[in-house]
Amino acid sequence: MRDVTGDIEAARGTGDEPSIVGPQPTEDGPRVVDAALPDEEREFDAALRPRSLDEFVGQERIKEQLALLIDGARARGETVDHLLFSGPPGLGKTTLGGIVANELGVGFQPTSGPALDRPGDLAAILTNLQEGDVLFVDEIHRMPRPVEEVLYPALEDFKLDVVLGKGPSARSIRLDLPRFTLVGATTRPGRITLPLRERFGFSPRLDYYSVEDLGAIVHRSAGILQVAVDAEGADEIARRSRGTPRVANRLLRRVRDFAQVRHDGTIGGAVARAGLELFEVDEEGLDKLDLSLLSSIVNKFGGGPVGLSTLAAAVGEETDTVEDVVEPYLLQLGLLQRTPRGRIATQRAYRHLGVTPEGVLPLP
Repeated sequence: MRDVTGDIEAARGTGDEPSIVGPQPTEDGPRVVDAALPDEEREFDAALRPRSLDEFVGQERIKEQLALLIDGARARGETVDHLLFSGPPGLGKTTLGGIVANELGVGFQPTSGPALDRPGDLAAILTNLQEGDVLFVDEIHRMPRPVEEVLYPALEDFKLDVVLGKGPSARSIRLDLPRFTLVGATTRPGRITLPLRERFGFSPRLDYYSVEDLGAIVHRSAGILQVAVDAEGADEIARRSRGTPRVANRLLRRVRDFAQVRHDGTIGGAVARAGLELFEVDEEGLDKLDLSLLSSIVNKFGGGPVGLSTLAAAVGEETDTVEDVVEPYLLQLGLLQRTPRGRIATQRAYRHLGVTPEGVLPLP
């Protein structure tokens, strides 16, 4: 086992907390409909997060299940089982982790899988936890395997194995840890190893939100931002938010700017539509990149099939960006099909673009 004592002392000595590694913006900046959270939006995002289950909108079944877990643990004076939240970005996994800590009245220690480079990074965090604290690890599937192996005894027995010395004189000791709750969040649950996954007591998957729930979120966020928004304006923003609260909040910010600069500051239906059109977000929540990809398939490649690398070159993006960022929402809406031969535009895509399957004549 690796000697982590030096890493522990080094991490303690700096007094710094591990940073959360977020997505890096492109040269043109983040897309307004991107569910990823750029570093410059973290403070704004944190200000809008609910602090309790009562304030949290949507995910009703998961809220009910969490309430039972929290009430049961509180009644027994125990810690909540380790939790693993999975689902697309922007649906509230981090928020729910913070809510668990708030509901229990314990500390909340956030970090991320990529930030835990060495076993000593994790060991330093674990030894500084207080009894009952919640340790939140975002993108837990990106945690290195040596770090993950240190976590196994900590999750099961609340013990930390440490190797003292090197070579023939090295010896292993086991340190007691305070009982804590690990809350993991992942957008790729399939990449989590089976030994780690089985150590979580409850593993819910968050789903996309309905337009009604997103409208309620827009109203709540508008109240915090002190922006006047009516039901039609909130509904217009909600319908274009891709089922994602983070996108809804970002669109609200953009429409707020439009309403305050070019109108009287009130967000009605007409103002919301005009503002979202200015930022090139259509009625289905598609932006310029989404429409460019669909148009390329239809107009340049006869509707497909077309290979991923060829399609990425046609729209001027990396293949990873096309596959992981652009395509999922188009697939969800039924505008795109993935086949063994390549990508194909569906009949709904033709209707959305306003062309016939031949790609030349407007539809009546």
